[in-house]
Amino acid sequence: MTKPASFKYFKTSPEIIRLAVMLYIRFSLSLRNVEDLLHKRGIDVSHQTVRYWWNRFGPMFASEIRRRRVQQLRAYSTWKWHLDEVFVKVNGRRHYLWRAVDHEGEVLEAVVTKRRNKAAALKFLKKAMRKHGRPKVIVTDLLRSYGAALKETGAADRQKTGRWLNNRAENSHLPFRRRERAMLRFRRMRSLQKFAAVHASVYNHFNQERSLSSRPNFKLNRAAALAE
Repeated sequence: MTKPASFKYFKTSPEIIRLAVMLYIRFSLSLRNVEDLLHKRGIDVSHQTVRYWWNRFGPMFASEIRRRRVQQLRAYSTWKWHLDEVFVKVNGRRHYLWRAVDHEGEVLEAVVTKRRNKAAALKFLKKAMRKHGRPKVIVTDLLRSYGAALKETGAADRQKTGRWLNNRAENSHLPFRRRERAMLRFRRMRSLQKFAAVHASVYNHFNQERSLSSRPNFKLNRAAALAE
């Protein structure tokens, strides 16, 4: 388990560090955008400082959020999964970001691979099932790698495919695509995997379907998420 974030040797207050990291991950902002926003609030830090804070504390914050949410959602996140993959350019080379989403749009797992074959799909499925259990229904597209990987894991009878059945997973790629454009893409596969995992955890934390709740409830939930 990841240790809690320690601010022992930092002169900047923990509140400012948390604010800078949250702004960079949650919104489609560049490092210099975050620097400008903090400057408007009277906080003078460079974009390189924001980069260091993000690299140091981002995974720690995301790991704590993910640990709590897995414990809370494990009971009903195994009903239906939506699996999909999207290509991402890293230094001009095509990589694949695999994503598992539950029936409510919660991003369960994000894995980056160099290929889109059976071995990559099997790696992705085993990692997701090890953390979240085995779902009752698995919705995928017509990629044959899913069928071969599910057959090896003994879950081939749970697979469903359809023209519009997997829209939940397709829509989950949109926030990441916006962040990718703001960051001018990625330069290393390792940094892509790191950001995809952290971004998914923070996105889940603040993802609320506003159409299903009243304005007062939405404000209370948002305030609770920010406080946590």
